[in-house]
Amino acid sequence: MTYRGQVKGGVVVLDGEVHLPDGARVRVDLIDQPDNESGSLLERLGPVIGKAVGLSADAASNIDRDLYGDRNA
Repeated sequence: MTYRGQVKGGVVVLDGEVHLPDGARVRVDLIDQPDNESGSLLERLGPVIGKAVGLSADAASNIDRDLYGDRNA
């Protein structure tokens, strides 16, 4: 059976008169994304873009070398 509701103050509040027994196991699926989590990928990753320091100038094209070392040495 499916029940609907929304989160209020960090607690899931179901719509209508729903009485579930104590100990009932439930699954919560998010059906829409709250406004505070929307935005483009650039907007969501903005706080971490450009924060890495000490990388080689060609780190983007040689990420495996920088992460795992030169395997050809």
